[in-house]
Formats: sequence, C-alpha cells, structure tokens
Amino acid sequence: MASYCKLSDLFPIQSQLDHALEDATTQEEKENLVHQYLHKIDENYLIIPDFEEGLEWLNTDGPLSLRKELSGKVVVLDFFTYCCINCMHLLPDLHQLEQSYTIEDGLVVVGVHSAKFPNEKVLQNVRSAVLRYDITHPVVNDRDACLWQELEVSCWPTLVLLGPRGNLLFSLVGEGHREQLFLFTAAALKHYREQGLLKHHDVGIKLYRDSLPPSILSFPGKIAMDPSSKRLAIADTGHHRVLVVSNTGQVLHSIGGPSSGRRDGNLFEAQFSSPQGVFIKGDTVYVADTENHLVRKINLSEGKVSTLAGTGVQGTDKEGGALGPQQPISSPWDVTLGNAGGDVLWIAMAGTHQIWALFLEDGKLPKGSDSKKGTCVRFAGSGNEENRNNVYPHKAGLAQPSGLALAPTEPWECLFITDSESSTIRSLSLKDGAVKHVVGGERDPLNLFAFGDIDGKGIDAKLQHPLGVSWDEGSSLLYVADSYNHKVINVFTIYIYIYIYIYIYLGLVQLHKKNC
Repeated sequence: MASYCKLSDLFPIQSQLDHALEDATTQEEKENLVHQYLHKIDENYLIIPDFEEGLEWLNTDGPLSLRKELSGKVVVLDFFTYCCINCMHLLPDLHQLEQSYTIEDGLVVVGVHSAKFPNEKVLQNVRSAVLRYDITHPVVNDRDACLWQELEVSCWPTLVLLGPRGNLLFSLVGEGHREQLFLFTAAALKHYREQGLLKHHDVGIKLYRDSLPPSILSFPGKIAMDPSSKRLAIADTGHHRVLVVSNTGQVLHSIGGPSSGRRDGNLFEAQFSSPQGVFIKGDTVYVADTENHLVRKINLSEGKVSTLAGTGVQGTDKEGGALGPQQPISSPWDVTLGNAGGDVLWIAMAGTHQIWALFLEDGKLPKGSDSKKGTCVRFAGSGNEENRNNVYPHKAGLAQPSGLALAPTEPWECLFITDSESSTIRSLSLKDGAVKHVVGGERDPLNLFAFGDIDGKGIDAKLQHPLGVSWDEGSSLLYVADSYNHKVINVFTIYIYIYIYIYIYLGLVQLHKKNC
C-alpha cells in the first residue's frame, strides 16, 4: 500500500514560508519567497490519497480523481460544511479565484463537503446548499469525512492546494486569507506551467442548477407579519429580493432580484444579496441583507430603499459604536424591532457570533452607555464562537446566532435567540443584559457538537442547528424552527404539536395545522 502524506507533514515546511512572508515588504519579495518554496516542496513530493470510490459528486459528469481527471491541474480543495458561516465567507474568494483562472488555465476548485451535522450528510441537502450558495465548481459529498481524516484536517474551512501530481503545496485554515490564496495559486500555476506539467483539458463540469425549472421562491430565509395590516414580508433569499404580500397571498411589492447586487434607490432599482432576516411594521420593512453585510430599510410609502448600517464589505469589528453607514458589520442574519430607551433594531450578527443594536432613536443598552440615534454597536457576545452564558453580555459567547424573537413584557423582557452552531435556544435579558440558556446544547461552553433530536428539559433536550424562532405573547409560547430536524417545536413543552406549511403559489397562502 502506498504511503501518503498528511497536513502535519506540510506544516513545518510551510510555517517557514509563512514567517518569511510576514517580514516581506514588497509583492516582488513575496513572489520570490513562494517561488523558492515551491522548488523546495517539490523535493519533498508530499502525495495525498485520492478520493474514495463511490462518493456522490455534484456539478460534474461523474466522479473525479486526482490521478486521472485532475492530473495536470493545480487543485484547490475546499473542506467545508454548508452550515458554517466561516465557510460561507470563503465562497466569494473562491468565486473571484475561479474568475481569474479557468480550468483551461490549469486551476480546478473542488469542494469537499465534510459534514458537521447528520442532516448535512444527505445528498439532497448538500445539493440544495450548492444551489443556495451558487457554487459552480465540483463538489464531492464525503459524508464520512474520509479525506478529512486521512489528511488530519482539524477545522472548517480549510483550503488545501495541490500540485499537478496530487502533491501537497499549501494549506490555509479558516477565513480571511484571500491575499495568500491568490499569491499561492498564481505562483503554483506559473511554476508548473514553466515546467510543462500543466494540462489544459476539461474535467466535465455539468451544473446541477441548469437542469432545474424556474421557481416562484428560492430558499426563502425568513418571514414576518405586520400585526396591523396582516401583510407578510418574505426574504426570498435565493432570488435576492424581498416580497411583501397580502394576507391572501397577493404579491404587493417585489423589491430586488433576480440577481444579486448592492443598490439603494426606488423599489424598482434596489438590489440585495441573499437577504435573510426581515421585520415589517406598517410601511417599513427592515432587512438583514446578509451577503452585502448591510442592514437595509424599505420605505413602502415613499417607495425607497436605504442603507441603515454596514459599508458593503465584511467587517471584523466586534465592538462597533460608529454611525450605521460607517460601521462595518458581518453577515447579519435576522432583525427585530424593540426598545432600549428609544426604538432600536436588534441584529443577529452571525458573522461575528454576536447580537448588535442599531439605535433608531437615542437610547441606552443594559449595562451600557448612552447611544445616539444611528449608532450601531455590540450588545452581547464576546465574538468567540462558544456556548457560554454570562450575566455580563460582553462576556457571553454565542455561536452563529441566526434568529431573534422579542418577548417584550414581564416576566420575560428578553430576546430569544436561535444559536444555530451550538444547537441551543438562548435568552438575552433586556433589563440587565444577562445571557441565559433555555434549551439544547450542554454545559461545556466549548462543545458545539451537543446536538440531536430529543424531547426534554434544558440540556436534556437536543436540537439540530435551529434557524428560526417566534414568540406568541398571547399564549406565552415560543416556537422554534428546528431546521436540521425538519420540525417546528414548542420549546416550553418540547413536544411537537404543530407543523406549519406555508405555500405561496400563484397568489395563494394556506396555513395547515396538524396535531402530531
């Protein structure tokens, strides 16, 4: 049996390059360092194992092999799992890379889907994710994470760059490495082109999306209802638009779409990019414009869309405090309107694992200082991806918060949060800022793998990547979209008693209820 290499064999060699690049001051110096490194790494000839036979492939005519179809190519392996916000943040970098270098140029990107959750091992769910994220390169469903284990990959996302013989070149762990990714890829293509080792053949790309008929909705993320008019706002995420419909299903407004973009202005020219969260009150719709890293406002009476927060570029700031349009933010996933001495828009900031506040009027956060109208600032979450509860909101740890529900009255006075990556429901007090556990997960704040499908109380109950939450004030019940278990649950009894099917088809909205 052949002896193959792991990432641990690469790290000692690449670490020397990484340190040298930190000290380099010019682009030419960096390129020379990488060129020298490639000559050195070729001498070590670190070969990795091929993909297992019998795996399910997407966006190709058939299975790909490092020894056959991908031989003669520089290959970027993207080890990802489709729930992961960091993996989502990496996709624009890969898309830009594929626009810069084609398969004929010698570059092939391959997504190696290595699931975290059981639900993510199912081919149909991976296929949906490929469509939802508009992934156009080959993706293999490595449901048992065989290659992940053989290479000893340790976290999502991880990029592994291979030479034309399936040989290890570089590894990049986590997001935020666009400069290195482009530097390494360009250098590798040049290096192996000069050696005559690159091949220009096709690899049989066949996009799954091209076989599908058009649909009225495409992966709608959230839905909200105005209690006065009963109008619904729908984030039609895959179509990059927001719909406002009547309570009989008549489409009243369609804003944005069909392609992604970033533009304020009238309702007919405005553009969004994969909006997820919506909140509607009267003639105002607030939108979490997720992939634009913006919070937007749709004024239906004036027929205008404006930006309330964000710069349009993914931010890394975990404190905030600037006025909204000057404050960089990261992947807002949901929004809801509340009060903190004045109107405030609460934001589930999935990209930094926090809850933020956008002050629509002057106000003050619990255990915080006064904030002027327009200020966008962190409310809770350290920014560390954890399941950590704490009476001090800035010391609590959240893990990709994805849904918000306001329970404004006593004895609750809190925000309920679907904390998707910890598979928990948390509460955030609007009186003192304390972050508390409601249901799911476990006591270890660093264990983000305590998921399942179990009824019970507190940590005895198990959820799987919940994404939505809704508070029924009249009956004091909390409903949760336990997304990866494909259920709607009542958190306080934990017994499933209602499935809600929402069909929006040719202007018809029907709600069907069934006891289970």
